[in-house]
Amino acid sequence: MSGRHLVAVNFRDPGHPEAGGAELHLEEILAEAVRAGHRVTWLASGFPGGAPESEHRGIRVLRRGGFWSFAAAAPRALRAELASPPPDLVIEDINKVPVFTPLHTRAPVAVIVPHLFGTTAFREAPAPVALAVVALEALIPAVYRRARFLAISSSTRDDLVARGIPGARVAVVECGLDHERYRVDPAVGKNARPTILFVGRVRRYKGLDGLVRALPAVRARVPDARLVVVGDGSLRRALEAQARELSITSSVIFTGFRTDVARLIDAMDVLALPSLYEGMPLTAIEAAAMARPVVATAVDGTPEVVEHGVTGLLVPPVNAAALSAALFTLLADPDRARRMGAAGRRRTLDRFDLTRQVEATAVVYRSVAGGS
Repeated sequence: MSGRHLVAVNFRDPGHPEAGGAELHLEEILAEAVRAGHRVTWLASGFPGGAPESEHRGIRVLRRGGFWSFAAAAPRALRAELASPPPDLVIEDINKVPVFTPLHTRAPVAVIVPHLFGTTAFREAPAPVALAVVALEALIPAVYRRARFLAISSSTRDDLVARGIPGARVAVVECGLDHERYRVDPAVGKNARPTILFVGRVRRYKGLDGLVRALPAVRARVPDARLVVVGDGSLRRALEAQARELSITSSVIFTGFRTDVARLIDAMDVLALPSLYEGMPLTAIEAAAMARPVVATAVDGTPEVVEHGVTGLLVPPVNAAALSAALFTLLADPDRARRMGAAGRRRTLDRFDLTRQVEATAVVYRSVAGGS
C-alpha cells in the first residue's frame, strides 16, 4: 500500500490546545504512514490562532470549521477539496460526534473509536446537545455498515457490538507507547512537595471537579500535597473558582497545554485519573511506563490498564471520599507506591508497544484499502 493518499478525519489535530490521547494515538499511526511513503492529510477543526493549513511530521493538516461547525465543515471538505481524485483510504476517528464519512466520500472508510459517549453525554453537555449526540451515535451501525472498526480497548469493542456492529468488523488494537520517550530519566529530580498529577482535557467528563474536591481531605493528612493539572478546556475557570472556595488555590496549579509531559510525570508521585468514562487512558499507560502508580476510576477500559492493588488503585466514579483515601494511601506509603510503579512499568513494556500498535493498525488498513 505504498504511495497512496490517506485522509484522516478527527475533531482535533496535534496542534489543538485541547489535543489529548486520541490525537497522540492517531498521530503515531499517520506519522508511520508518512515514513512508509504515503501522502497523508489530517482534516480537523479550526481553533483560535490555528492556521487553516499547516504541516506536522510530514502530515498536511487542514483545519475547517470550529467547535460547533466541524461536523458540517468536514463533509464539505471531503466533497470539494478532497474528492478529485478520491483518497485511497479515509480514516475517521470518532472522537466527538460522527462525521458520517461514508456519506461524503467514494473512498473506503476505516473507523477508529476511542470510546462513544452514550448517555454519559448528559454529564458533559446541556440536555439538548447530549440528546443530539446520543441520536447521532445511534446512526453509526447503519451509516458505517461497510466500514471496518478499530477499537482501542475490549470495553469499546463490546460497546460497539452491543450497539449492533458485527464483532467480525471490529478489531481491537490497544494503544502503544514510545518507550524511548517515556522512561525514567535519572537526571529529573522529584518534586519537593508530594505531587498529584492530572493530564488531559479540562472538561467535566474527566471528573476534575471531584479531584479538586478530594484534595482538602488529602491535605488534612499530607499538608504539603499539591495537585498539578496539565491541559486546558472549558471547565478551567470553574475549577479555579472551586479551588478558591476550598481555600486551596496555592495547592492547585494549572499549567495549560504542555509538551514535556514525560518529564512532568517523572517528577510527580502519583497520577490521578478520575474520569467518568475512558476508552483506554493513554495517560495511565504513560505514567506506568515512567514507573509511577495511578489512582483511577474503575470505568470502561481503565481496568484494562490499571490493575487494582498491583499497578495502582481503582475507585468508584464520582466518589471524592474514595478518591482522597486512595491518593493518601500512596502518598503516605512511598515504598508501596514505588512497588506499584515498578509493576506498572514491567506490564507496560510487555504489553503497550508503539511498533506493535502501528503494525497491527496497518494490517487492518491494508485489508480495507486493498493492495500491499
